[in-house]
Amino acid sequence: MRLLLIEDDTMIGENIQDVLRGEGYAVDWAQDGRAGELALVHDVYDLVLLDLGLPKKDGIRVLQTYRANGGKNPVMILTARDSVMDRIGGLDAGADDYLVKPFDVKELAARVRALLRRSSGATQLIYRHRQLMLDPVSHEASHAQQVLNLAPREFALLHALIAEPQRVFSRAELEEKLYGWGDEIESNTIEVYIYGLRKKIGAGEILNVRGVGYRLAS
Repeated sequence: MRLLLIEDDTMIGENIQDVLRGEGYAVDWAQDGRAGELALVHDVYDLVLLDLGLPKKDGIRVLQTYRANGGKNPVMILTARDSVMDRIGGLDAGADDYLVKPFDVKELAARVRALLRRSSGATQLIYRHRQLMLDPVSHEASHAQQVLNLAPREFALLHALIAEPQRVFSRAELEEKLYGWGDEIESNTIEVYIYGLRKKIGAGEILNVRGVGYRLAS
């Protein structure tokens, strides 16, 4: 999953980015409203975390522009503006959730998981497919009831696949979900992670659709 954080406070931004990367998300970070707006042009993010008091362009205007341009992915406002009217204004502008600073990063991570489940149409807390199980809260995965020892990006890759088990993901789509700005991506990176996962869960569990990409076996 790839997230966009739009936040001008360096300390808060670094903390959020570190926590969410530790949860297995790729996190891009824009530090003013215009940079955030430019990042949203191609709408590649699964979720947006948006401060309101931003330099260059206020967060509400960024949100309004995103929705006016057809952006449909969930947006969570993170702000110190805590009045009822501020909350109403943010939600009416198109936000899906509103979290007031200061907040516990564990609550933030839980709200992110909830919004991502809702946006994908999933209701379950734990994903199950064939003999695979993945719990995004505890960061545990198993195959045939055997616990899997997965590297963070192996877990993130399996999470992407199991969340939409019938979908064929191209290599570029998987790279977008695993990597943020500035991350170095080798030409065969996704293939390496697919190979590693297949060794742990069985070669037949991840199918290669020739010329298209990868999906889980039906």
